[in-house]
Amino acid sequence: MKVIDMHCDTISELGTQDAVLRKNALHIDIEKLKRGNYYLQNFALFVPLQEADSKPNCEKAKHLAKNPLEEVLFLIDLFYTELKKNTDILAPVYKFTDIMNNEKNGKISAFLTVEEGGVCKGELANLRNLYRLGVRMLTLTWNFPNELGFPNLTFDSATNIPDFTKPNTTDGLTEKGLEFLDEMERLGMIIDVSHLSDAGFYDVLHNTKKPFVASHSNSRAICPNIRNLTDDMIQSMGNRGCVTGLNFCEDFLFEKNSATENSYDWILYHAKHIVDIGGIECLGLGSDFDGIPTNHDIPDASFMPTLYDSFLKAGFSSSQTDKIFYENVLRVYKDNL
Repeated sequence: MKVIDMHCDTISELGTQDAVLRKNALHIDIEKLKRGNYYLQNFALFVPLQEADSKPNCEKAKHLAKNPLEEVLFLIDLFYTELKKNTDILAPVYKFTDIMNNEKNGKISAFLTVEEGGVCKGELANLRNLYRLGVRMLTLTWNFPNELGFPNLTFDSATNIPDFTKPNTTDGLTEKGLEFLDEMERLGMIIDVSHLSDAGFYDVLHNTKKPFVASHSNSRAICPNIRNLTDDMIQSMGNRGCVTGLNFCEDFLFEKNSATENSYDWILYHAKHIVDIGGIECLGLGSDFDGIPTNHDIPDASFMPTLYDSFLKAGFSSSQTDKIFYENVLRVYKDNL
């Protein structure tokens, strides 16, 4: 088996605490990736546009800038600093053939992504510079509006509590966001619609030619959370050769007080439904490790062989499971990079 995971927030977590990628207490480190038989890991640089709760005090946290562009540059430097420490195991990806060559050389591919299009401040020059620095995927929004478009998450005006039940079906991409789609396809940077509003999803669908991804989104029919995809979205992605990545966050897998809260069962429910609607080619993995609370059934990356076996026991063939675990994502990368 091989594993490609389209989303983790590990680098951003390293940026807020005194930890290193080689071995740590997070969901992902190099030892866990090796035990999980990883072929490629997407490392997302998560930059919130609005300040969240204060992070633990440590020396690295002092370097995080309030300016989102400065912060993503800090995280890019951290990514390459960690890669340099671990050249015996990890190697970066700039073009598709790098993935093949890394495997031949016994290396796990490290794929650099950014989670928050607002770091570009609406400037195509900043997008191009991120590409020059190795970024090969961009999540257009996180949970706040930016120059490119609107997220699916809204906040109650009185309490400022997020509402995960009402999708945003009216506010999509801006004119600048549409410009970014064109430039990303020209560059060979993968478009990621996770977190994007429902209206924005269809703007991407109707204004792109290459397959895009929802790097870490499940099925809304199985779990009615607006972070997940509707059946129409899944079918549309399947028709276009796109891929959505199964997210291991329990809030996006099942509703509380469900008859079972076993994550393996729920991941399989989502997988079967997505395959039924969109076809076997449209499903991948997008754990969201180190960006979510620890999943009690799949606590870290070393558990991927157990998850693989659960797919086989549930009736997926080995060829189908391989498509989900790495081949479908690899195809989208080949079509874009």
